[in-house]
Amino acid sequence: MGSENTNFYNTIGNKRHIHMIYLSTLLMSLFITLSLIPLFKSMAIGMNAVDLPNERKVHQVPVPKIGGLAMALGILFPSLIWLPSGQGVIAILAGSAVIVVFGFLDDVKDLGYGVKFLGQVMAALVVMGLGGISISSVGNLLPAGTIIPRFVSLPLTLVAIVGVTNAVNLSDGLDGLAGGIIILCFLCLSYLAYSLGMMSICVLSLAVIGAVFGFLRFNTHPASIFMGDTGSQLLGFLAITLSIYISQNNDPISPLFPMILLGFPILDTLTVMTGRIIKGQSPFKADKSHFHHRLMDLGLYHSEAVFVVYLLQSALVSLAYMFRFYSEWHLLITYLLFAATVISAFHAAGKYGWQYQRSSLVDLVIKGKFKEYRDKQILIKVSFYALKYFFLAIIILTSLIPVDLPLYMGFGVPLIALLLFILRQGRPGKQLRLRYCFYLITPFLMYFSEDSLVAWDHHVLSTCYDVSFGILTLFMLMTLKFTRRKKGFKPTPHDYLILFITVCLPLLIKFQIIGFDFMKITIKIMVFLFGYEVLAGELRENTSFLSLMNYTIIGLLFTKFIMGDIWHVISF
Repeated sequence: MGSENTNFYNTIGNKRHIHMIYLSTLLMSLFITLSLIPLFKSMAIGMNAVDLPNERKVHQVPVPKIGGLAMALGILFPSLIWLPSGQGVIAILAGSAVIVVFGFLDDVKDLGYGVKFLGQVMAALVVMGLGGISISSVGNLLPAGTIIPRFVSLPLTLVAIVGVTNAVNLSDGLDGLAGGIIILCFLCLSYLAYSLGMMSICVLSLAVIGAVFGFLRFNTHPASIFMGDTGSQLLGFLAITLSIYISQNNDPISPLFPMILLGFPILDTLTVMTGRIIKGQSPFKADKSHFHHRLMDLGLYHSEAVFVVYLLQSALVSLAYMFRFYSEWHLLITYLLFAATVISAFHAAGKYGWQYQRSSLVDLVIKGKFKEYRDKQILIKVSFYALKYFFLAIIILTSLIPVDLPLYMGFGVPLIALLLFILRQGRPGKQLRLRYCFYLITPFLMYFSEDSLVAWDHHVLSTCYDVSFGILTLFMLMTLKFTRRKKGFKPTPHDYLILFITVCLPLLIKFQIIGFDFMKITIKIMVFLFGYEVLAGELRENTSFLSLMNYTIIGLLFTKFIMGDIWHVISF
């Protein structure tokens, strides 16, 4: 798959065009998923795709479990457009299709574990037979140069793929949990694929990231939709197959890399199944003994339990990246120490009846002060108006920065404006249409703005521009802290993922695109999108300011495009 990637992507243009493909893939999967979820949600009851509450589940009301189908389509469409038609790509997509079909039938018809297991085996055999994906080496755990014979390699790979697919499926027990774990994994996979020149894997990983981010918009607690077996099995299947492919086809990457990357759901599943066997029960019997259930038994709230799992998974993802070139014994010992620490902590907590003690300082003093400030409404007014107008100022400045805009931006922007104008009378869904407009334009705007910033000679000006995003973030956080509204955008464990991407990842990796920092672009895009959500939540149903902001961006970009063409004609 690696050679076919290089040949294919070398034919479509320079590196900048390739990175635009990456950005387009991410955005396309995000928008497709965001658009399909409300549609599928309305169809869920008719298709019997609803998760009913029971004694072992956390939710108290029926929830549609059709988000996985929306994610699958969000991943599929950009993959069909941008991926080369090589044998490895076809095998992964074909195996994924098998997983989706069996998972969807199980969500609708409740096929039972045996049929679901059959689908997982069939999908694994497809990628192994058609794509040649297999575990043929375990590095220096065996004598140097030892290649695992196929009669051992094939069943080992089958067990690994089916096992991790089930592990991720079983980890989907709290709102946002499985999606957050997987998105952290694919952030690591996408960067490794990029750095190794495995462009197909990078595109597929970015498609998964976009789809999961779109899904998490509806899945943070309290979730309005679940991914179901369709989504959790698909994400687990893609995570293990792609990580096996990367680690088995690149000598510098340790073959144990997948074990570290997916170590938390693997450890959770093995621990739960072992406990059931010790009790004389079936290892496949459903119960509330998973790590996330035990965290809630310790007194943590739903969102707090998810946050703790995110922290543990972030630690494993960071270790997987930093130790990717280390010896297999080093990785194995590191993982065993991690596993022993986690299991020992839960065992001690159960044995001694530990419970999380909430601090009176936090609950009474700090939270009490915040409540007092919110009741006076002084700080929320100051922070909100600061956010509102500072956000508008930065977005106008950003729209003025690009020197040259591509042809598709010049024609695409007025088409978006025309569509918004035509649909302006339709009150229901107006805020959603404005959101799509902003989400669609902003990433490209930020990309071309950063490109023009590279040419700035004045370092102080560009530094001030970068610092303004930090100030904007401060206003956002203040607004969230002091708001009195009950509905709209609220901080959730999902925001930790954004924080991890925008703060932690730049410290771990250096992602350059011909002269400027890709991570800086990502951070600024996240700040804009995050800020838009905060504003939309505070403004509630009042869309006048959001309309003004969108039309201002559109007008400035179209004017710059026209003036740029006139200038080029005059210069000629």
